[in-house]
Amino acid sequence: MSFAENIKNLNRRVIFVLIALSVAAPLIFKIGLPNKVTKEVRMVYDALEELEPGSVVLVSFDHEASSLPEIKPMAVAILRHCFSRNLKVLGLALLAEGTAIGDEIMREVAKEYEKEYGQDYVFLGFRPQYMAAILGMGEDMHRVFPQDYQGNSTAELLVIKDLKNYEDIPLIISVADGDIPTYWINFANARYHKRIAIAVTAVMATSFYPFLSSGQLVGLVGGLKGAAEYEILIQRPGMGGKGMDAQSIAHLMILVLVLLGNVTFFLGKKKKV
Repeated sequence: MSFAENIKNLNRRVIFVLIALSVAAPLIFKIGLPNKVTKEVRMVYDALEELEPGSVVLVSFDHEASSLPEIKPMAVAILRHCFSRNLKVLGLALLAEGTAIGDEIMREVAKEYEKEYGQDYVFLGFRPQYMAAILGMGEDMHRVFPQDYQGNSTAELLVIKDLKNYEDIPLIISVADGDIPTYWINFANARYHKRIAIAVTAVMATSFYPFLSSGQLVGLVGGLKGAAEYEILIQRPGMGGKGMDAQSIAHLMILVLVLLGNVTFFLGKKKKV
């Protein structure tokens, strides 16, 4: 049997196995394909580097559970940077599904750096009506969040008890899969002149480049690639880099299979002639 006939008769299950292996292998074994850090990702990194230790960073989990594979690597990388620089982190969620996810991610990363809840970080929980919540925090954070996610009084938690409003928060980061960062820009930035950075899914990233160009955003982390770039900057490999390796190897495998399919087609056509 010729090469063309062997390829033509290749069982489709073999193709499925090859694709599965090309995705799974980079997630299990370290490959480390090269990845260039883009300007917009470095801008987020630099914005956090400029802050003095002890400064409070507000991280808002504005996403749903369906985007977790992209959202979590970005959030983990940013939180690792915050905690490594001894920045205080104030977490919250403006979408209900992001609440439990945000709380879990913050606890996981805080544990890596032996950070104490209430002293080094706090998760405030969820507030509906995100426009009202964003505007309300610009006036009085304790009025919007009298209690944290666990029911503790925010007036007694070290991270937030002395905070009044956005004037006490030098940087806000929205981790999102939709258009909620637009509201942070329109209200927290335009009205209260706060510095905003965002970490969004790849499909949403292009929507926010005009805000980056206009200076309304201080930086943008886009999708799994952005997470991988941020991991390079903080020198902490994670799921962002592994995810990009898996995507790249899978794409290469698809190209090889397409190439083999075309070679088979032309060899078979030539044989008939």
